[in-house]
Amino acid sequence: MTLKTTGTAASNGIGIAPAYIVDKPDLSFEKRRISDPFAEIQRFKNALLAISNDLRAIKKAATKKLSKDELAIFDVHIEILDDPEMFNQVVTRIRSQRINAETAFEEVITRVIHEFESMTGNKYMQERATDFASIRDQVLAKLEGKQLPNLQTLDHPVIVVAHMIGPSDTSPMNAKYVKGIVTEVGGRTSHAAIMARSLQIPAIVGCKKIAHQVKNGERMIVDGFSGTAIVEPIAQQVEHYQQLASQYAAEKLQWAKLVDSPSVTKDGQQLTISANIGSSNDIPAAVNNGADEIGLFRTEFLYMKSEHLPTEEEQLRAYQDAVESLRGKALVVRTLDIGGDKPLTFMPLPHELNPFLGYRAIRISLDRPSMFRTQLRALIRASQFGQINIMFPMITTLEELRSAKKIYYEEREKLRQDYPHVGANIKLGIMIEVPLAALYAERLAKEVDFFSIGTNDLIQYCFAADRGNAAVSYLYQPLNPPFLKLIDHIIKSGHQHNTTVAMCGEMAGDRLALPLLMGMGLDEYSMSATSILRTRSMMRNLDIKECQQLYHEAVTKCETANQVHDLVENWLKANN
Repeated sequence: MTLKTTGTAASNGIGIAPAYIVDKPDLSFEKRRISDPFAEIQRFKNALLAISNDLRAIKKAATKKLSKDELAIFDVHIEILDDPEMFNQVVTRIRSQRINAETAFEEVITRVIHEFESMTGNKYMQERATDFASIRDQVLAKLEGKQLPNLQTLDHPVIVVAHMIGPSDTSPMNAKYVKGIVTEVGGRTSHAAIMARSLQIPAIVGCKKIAHQVKNGERMIVDGFSGTAIVEPIAQQVEHYQQLASQYAAEKLQWAKLVDSPSVTKDGQQLTISANIGSSNDIPAAVNNGADEIGLFRTEFLYMKSEHLPTEEEQLRAYQDAVESLRGKALVVRTLDIGGDKPLTFMPLPHELNPFLGYRAIRISLDRPSMFRTQLRALIRASQFGQINIMFPMITTLEELRSAKKIYYEEREKLRQDYPHVGANIKLGIMIEVPLAALYAERLAKEVDFFSIGTNDLIQYCFAADRGNAAVSYLYQPLNPPFLKLIDHIIKSGHQHNTTVAMCGEMAGDRLALPLLMGMGLDEYSMSATSILRTRSMMRNLDIKECQQLYHEAVTKCETANQVHDLVENWLKANN
């Protein structure tokens, strides 16, 4: 019987093959009292060391196949295994309670997993729970003398179906045989998703209960575009998806030819397609995918990975490395954007019932000017090595913006005593992600060189819906007509004062949103690296005047997001 289910589309492509269920062994154990804590601690230590060595070996073997960014995934797991705080907590429990290593370890790591899972407002942090869950399984299996599934042994085409898979699973597997991946947990920034995209394997994550709904050997289709999985498809479905797979293969060959091409419209207008990144490790992927520049550099990850407040020199090195590797392309850096949903180990923040409406982003920076000045000084100094533009997040009022600018100019003048012309080419901008800032865009535009619309937060603030909450996910509606009008207002407000308007939220890489945004006159589109060439190709086939007409029709004739969706979908088919 045919079964159709959906999850989150994590890696583009179509996969058709028999299902291969990743069966995890029973890792349950009994809590035991032990008589020799030293021996038990040594047993735990040996298990961690063995797994760490295994991961290092797998990483070394994958060096030629994976990028620096993808290889860094292994470092995350190795860091967890080598974490002295976690080790000491387990050791303390073994010594004080005289319990077996399995019990002590699971108590410690389960608490960490729950902490990350509770960060519902931050997908990136929430998905880190899967890293710790993967380590939990590996350690328990090693302690219990059990063998976890080894995807390296695959010798025929399959669709890998699992509750969860980690980098140690995905890296050794042969993309020749793995035609698709479907997991029950995870999101687009989970390591399973990242690795799948790097290996160009179609993938769906967050497909609940799929491992219990399919049997080994049953034929499956994985649609990595829509997030649809089909078990035991009928002949017509197979034929349809085979055609889609062939079309996609041909499209990719054409997209690859556009890596060094300009981002121009059908009628010859030059636009900018840039990349969103979290660290300098992401730049090679952005450049290789033809990014015109980096439209969003999320500096919070530099802080979140550190055990102390990064110094001016540490930040300088990070920003310098990033801008130098771009070889003349601009780097737009967002100042620290942390809050209750993005905790820092070295700087505890107060618990908030709703961190998205609380103490975060520019509010923290202005409240802690010493920290803010350190970051700004590092950015200004780094601008000597390439084009750096600075962007302030979550600006709500004119007073906030002016306060941030005042601090920036003060630090620039101090630096010019030693570096006379430093910061001369820096442009200042703000994120438009708060509804009040969007409504006040015309006035704010007089104060800055550029806007960048953060649609992820702007949508959730406008719709009063947490995008991380599945119960209200239906309210994530970038194509809603009133919301489209708000975006149009921001763009027009910016252009009235010669302020460049970019977009760095998910909407910028949405194929249905693209013609609407072009019709509004958006200048720059910043997205994940893997979406750049597809967007550039699509852009080259779209005429601005026709897009303007489409936008007008969308906001005058449509009343719902679904109506806009259907309008644009039909329009694209008619104009293809």
